[in-house]
Amino acid sequence: MYDRIKGFSDVYPPEMAAHREVIDTVEGVAAGYGFREISTPALEETKLYVDKSGEEIVEELYSFEDKGGRHVSMTPELTPTVARMVVAKQQELSKPIKWMSTRPFWRYEEPQQGRFREFYQTNVDIFGSAEPVADAEILGVAADSLVALGLEAADFDFRVSHRDVLSGILDSFDTDVDVGDAIRTVDKREKIDHDEYVDGMVAAGLDPDHVARFDELLAFESDELDELGAATGSERVADAVENLQAVLAAAEDLGVREYCTVSLDTARGLDYYTGVVFECFDATGDVSRAVFGGGRYDDLIESFGGQPTPAVGVAPGVMNSTLPLLLKRAGVWPDEAISTDYYILQVGDTRAVAARIACDLRESGHVVESDIADRSFGSQLGYADSINAETVVIVGENDLANDEVTVKDMESGDETTAPVDEFPGDVERPTYADFA
Repeated sequence: MYDRIKGFSDVYPPEMAAHREVIDTVEGVAAGYGFREISTPALEETKLYVDKSGEEIVEELYSFEDKGGRHVSMTPELTPTVARMVVAKQQELSKPIKWMSTRPFWRYEEPQQGRFREFYQTNVDIFGSAEPVADAEILGVAADSLVALGLEAADFDFRVSHRDVLSGILDSFDTDVDVGDAIRTVDKREKIDHDEYVDGMVAAGLDPDHVARFDELLAFESDELDELGAATGSERVADAVENLQAVLAAAEDLGVREYCTVSLDTARGLDYYTGVVFECFDATGDVSRAVFGGGRYDDLIESFGGQPTPAVGVAPGVMNSTLPLLLKRAGVWPDEAISTDYYILQVGDTRAVAARIACDLRESGHVVESDIADRSFGSQLGYADSINAETVVIVGENDLANDEVTVKDMESGDETTAPVDEFPGDVERPTYADFA
């Protein structure tokens, strides 16, 4: 008897049916915005992540030396991979580049609520546009996906910020601040107590008075943003505020501004973020961690050896992540059940006719099963019920002797007959009602 590895999941057909509906919905919304699907490798050179995040990142990776002596890692996120892909064909690709994909990722970390060692994300990215409408379109894909999944405005909140507001405020203080360390401390602010937060900011180079002033500035509401540049004396902050307001105005045009709350202490911990960032949260707080997040990362392509290329993206976790927790909390998680349009039940030596009917129905795009285990009538009917067959078509020797088949509605139990040569015929989805 073998046990599955900690942090990984077995997903059986009924649960997978629900996940598939979520994935198809998110991908369908992204496709409607013109995002094109790509496929990416499961392994990358470990150096790809070390160069971006430092040697310490290796502790969080499934990293090993392969048989060719190469140091490789199972991909923990997609952004470095798509950046590498853009650099490889940058001159050939039409701009803006709009890509999406759904695939598994791996991180060697302690499993917790909504966080596994293997998880699936749908990544949606735009390369080649610095316009605020590109950021707004990413917000639009994210919000429209959640609404398409059945969520309402009261269920979720996008907390939107700008990295240059944070870094600009920190740079405005007359002290030597490690901006990266300070922003990483801000990013985990809600997960630690206040004293630990202050200690982290002090360790980054601020004194307690600076921390208090920093918190005061981050508390500015959306209708006070115009005053933030003057309050800090920072042109960088003023420019960031202008960009943030432009993104929110574009989000208004796309119909998703109502889901966005200005939250200047939303930081996103990854160092490559450069502009507008956001995180999605459960509005009720029942799902305590961020559901997903995204933002702008304009410098990454250049840091990978490419031409300067603005970029922005988002990555909802669609399996082994927090989005399913939010959908379940809101009561809109899809049914965990398989479904079958038709079961073709055979009685006696009727395989040729049963196979013809099954083929005709499949050609019309229906899900069709038939007996492949030489079972009795009762066993076949029980199996049809177990796979939630909507309609059972009984192809029996006695039926065929009368040039007909029996059509049974599984929900009501009603059945009738239909001419065998006219089934399925020209009816798109023939059921009991069509022949009763």
